[in-house]
Amino acid sequence: MPIYIDQLNRKIEITEFPKRIISLVPSQTELLFDLGVGDNIVGVTKYCIHPKEKVKRITKIGGTKDFDIDKIIALKPDLIIANKEENYKEGIEELEGKFPIWISDINDLTSSLEMILEVGKLVGKKTTAQNLVDKLNHDFEDLKTINTENYKTLYFIWKEPFMVAGKDTFINDILEKTNLTNTINENRYPILDNEKIKNLNPQIILLSSEPYPFKEKHIQEFAQLVPNSYIKIVDGELFSWYGSRLKYTVDYLKKLQNDIKLHFEKI
Repeated sequence: MPIYIDQLNRKIEITEFPKRIISLVPSQTELLFDLGVGDNIVGVTKYCIHPKEKVKRITKIGGTKDFDIDKIIALKPDLIIANKEENYKEGIEELEGKFPIWISDINDLTSSLEMILEVGKLVGKKTTAQNLVDKLNHDFEDLKTINTENYKTLYFIWKEPFMVAGKDTFINDILEKTNLTNTINENRYPILDNEKIKNLNPQIILLSSEPYPFKEKHIQEFAQLVPNSYIKIVDGELFSWYGSRLKYTVDYLKKLQNDIKLHFEKI
């Protein structure tokens, strides 16, 4: 019986390539479609929105943090794809004894590419996964050739309270690859008050479109706190989705770098 190791170093045993997959992670749902196994997906979360037309027809099993255990059991999956951070531990533990569950643990681009390769092996699409990883490696190498200043940056993911992406996060690694310096030294997602934001005095403030849906109206609020900062709404999917959506990320980051360059040239 083939044995696979997930990113928590857990052993997963499956007798054949899965035909009834449930994905509990939006970015990994999209990856499964791009690997060519979309027809084998029987359940996804309500937050799995890509590819838009194709996920509409698939049974929704709740959210990433509150999925419906009974609905999952009724779907009789032969593989569940999950994530350490995005899914809740108690729900995963309840499902563990019933079904094979492969869990990812992503904190940088390297672990993301490893995940893509391993999921490719799991579902019988090793070559397709390798081709995708080769393309992403090439794209991100190309990004390194673009020269920009290492501007001090804060990346906001939430409001009330304000939360930012810190070290040991996938977002932080993407910031670094964009030649932006994260002003935050704490790990994970620290909470900041107005005074801390003022004291950090970032040169750039990026407001993510998700999970909190920052809009243009919020820019003025931050401008009052840090009037000299360049403040911009950014596409949260392209900073935090760690599956095949990465194929759109580098072009987006190049445009962002150009916008930043043009802004600071005017000062």
